[in-house]
Amino acid sequence: MSPRVPRHRLVDDLGAPVALDGPPQRVVSLVPSLTEAIARTVPGVLVGATDWCTQPAGLDVARVRGTKNPDIELIHRLRADLVVANQEENRRLDVDRLRARGMNVWVTRIDSIDDALTSLERLFAQSLCLDSVPDWLVAAQLTWSRPPQRPGLRVAVPVWRRPWRWVSAGTYANSLLAHLGWTNVAVALGDRYPQADASAVLAERPDVVLLPDEPYPFSATDGPDVFRGVRTVLVSGRAMFWYGPAMVAARAQLELGIQ
Repeated sequence: MSPRVPRHRLVDDLGAPVALDGPPQRVVSLVPSLTEAIARTVPGVLVGATDWCTQPAGLDVARVRGTKNPDIELIHRLRADLVVANQEENRRLDVDRLRARGMNVWVTRIDSIDDALTSLERLFAQSLCLDSVPDWLVAAQLTWSRPPQRPGLRVAVPVWRRPWRWVSAGTYANSLLAHLGWTNVAVALGDRYPQADASAVLAERPDVVLLPDEPYPFSATDGPDVFRGVRTVLVSGRAMFWYGPAMVAARAQLELGIQ
């Protein structure tokens, strides 16, 4: 359990101060993964979320547009005493605008499995004042501490088509692949999300190309046609990219998918 930090000394993952006087009662989440985590762990505290926040199903809160274009005025009218964001998912410009309106913003930085486990524990212990680690987070910690079941598999994971972009080094998804013992061949093409034709990835000789259904909606008729001669597997984008409660089932879903 993370140590309880005095309220006047709270800082987010980027070291920015967050001036909360007590447990926040009105929270807006700008990150789908964090929306699910907060809604499941602290029911009733969320008052706003993005249009892309699809979990939990039936979440009844105000919608504040997207992760890259949040409605600053609406968030202000919601009287949020905490806005939760992420360094990769959200723009620094929008975080600065929210802070300029006097709102507390807690920015997470999650570039790996270990980052996710640590950042989520801090979020709930320090900013949301939970006295214990959420059950789903304990389960995720145990799940991702297990050794790889099928090490050595060479994989590639596109995140977009037209143009093609790929999961590479320095990303949460790449860390997830490493924890599974799989080698991400797209790392050779550059950091984070390099743009490269499918032929460049095939030249790295992947054993399998994993095609997630988000952010680009790869499907049986959109994606596999490009990789003739190489095995393709449709996988859940939520399992691949969502940190939070999705981490508990993600490992089994991905391992079963490539069997």
